[in-house]
Amino acid sequence: MAKSTTNPRSALPAVDAQETEPFRAAPHNIDAEQALLGAILVNNEAQDRVSTFLRAEHFYDPLHASIYETAGKLIAAGKQATPVTLRTFFETAEPIDQNLTVPQYLGRLAANATTIINAVEYARTIYDLAIRRQLILIGEDLVNVAYDSPIDNPPETQIQEAETRLFSLAETGKYGQGFLTFEKALTNAIEMANSAYQRQGGLSGVSTGLRDLDARMGGLQSSDLIILAGRPSMGKTSLATNIAYNIAKAYRTEEQPDGSMKTTDGGVVGFFSLEMSAEQLATRILAEQAEISSSKIRRGEITEDEFKRLVLASQEMARCPLYIDQTGGISIAQLAARARKLKRQKGLDVLVIDYLQLLTGSAGRASQGRVQEITEITTGLKALAKELAVPVIALSQLSRQVETREDKRPQLSDLRESGSIEQDADVVMFVFREEYYVERAKPSEGTAEFQAWMEKMQQVTGKAEVIIGKQRHGPVGAVTLAFEGSFTRFSDLAHDQYLPERHE
Repeated sequence: MAKSTTNPRSALPAVDAQETEPFRAAPHNIDAEQALLGAILVNNEAQDRVSTFLRAEHFYDPLHASIYETAGKLIAAGKQATPVTLRTFFETAEPIDQNLTVPQYLGRLAANATTIINAVEYARTIYDLAIRRQLILIGEDLVNVAYDSPIDNPPETQIQEAETRLFSLAETGKYGQGFLTFEKALTNAIEMANSAYQRQGGLSGVSTGLRDLDARMGGLQSSDLIILAGRPSMGKTSLATNIAYNIAKAYRTEEQPDGSMKTTDGGVVGFFSLEMSAEQLATRILAEQAEISSSKIRRGEITEDEFKRLVLASQEMARCPLYIDQTGGISIAQLAARARKLKRQKGLDVLVIDYLQLLTGSAGRASQGRVQEITEITTGLKALAKELAVPVIALSQLSRQVETREDKRPQLSDLRESGSIEQDADVVMFVFREEYYVERAKPSEGTAEFQAWMEKMQQVTGKAEVIIGKQRHGPVGAVTLAFEGSFTRFSDLAHDQYLPERHE
């Protein structure tokens, strides 16, 4: 089979062989490229089999890349890609050598084609070699930058850039699994129902550790984007940390017949804390578990017995698979890359982001305005939830218009940049503590208003509502939980107190 050759280059001055390393060509396989192109030209079905992961830039030979791209465009337009139909596009192309024009070369590719049965194998070989060439380029760039790095480019920045490029390269080619048969989709649905039947509590999703909330939602569902929103001081971060720790604490696995491990309860949790440090987050959870005020822990106002409780609680907590990333101002692309890395290395069952408005989008979207940037972020989070097949909980702020209403209970319209958030989310939950507002409306003592205020405070003290404003898989409404502010802990009330249930 004929091979593509390039015009000879002008000779370079001779160099002593002992003064330089022997030349090594970049990894490539011209035979595989010719075999695949020949198969496509003979039977265009071969292109359909490989186009999901193979692109023109994966070819080593520029002529082969051009042939593949042109053939793909013809096929996409509903036309046949053959040496005859491609001839028009390459008649003026530079000849391969003195005896072979490009149209003649197309004929040879088709004439020497064997079969399309191995087309995917040829394409996979071409793709893998292209990835190896990309690895070489990243390595060369890393070496060159390390040698000639400017003063204002610290090593940490170089490491992060190289890491980002490697993560991006590791994720290339993941275009999904294409169409599923309805039979396969039904099988997956039955398996989900069976898991809910077998799991303690009868949940189809991951348990939050809060009975009443689980009853309303069926747990946190795989591939869902869950928005947890609230005004400052409502406790949305506390609720997120409570749920994250409950899931990590309940983590259980069992070995499958093939030797792999399957999560049977709880899960591995990744927590992106863009606002608080990992130490602050750990202090919150520690205070909750040891039942000691976090403010007392920070000020060092604890007794010896309380310190022993802290140590015992920390020893139990240390075994939980809860991983915290405290990087501030992270982009949605960096967050996705780090989440994928965590899933590959440690596993991942639930992802929490605190909070959505602190993420950044691409420079192009940012230049179009904050609304477009938030749209990119929420779309990216939903895509990440589907790709990793885990529930993603993203915390969100609410606009100040809540404070101007007499009824301070939040609504979907209160979400900042609500269009994309409300549209992309599978579940939208609001945290609301009426106690916060009633406490700040305290009248003068000894008045009739003060007595009414006292009665109202008794009704709302220690209670919080989680209002489900949107849920694709079930009813909306509200769940009342107990809230202990000194420990920042949410728990179930002894009696369920729901608002009237309604369905979307």
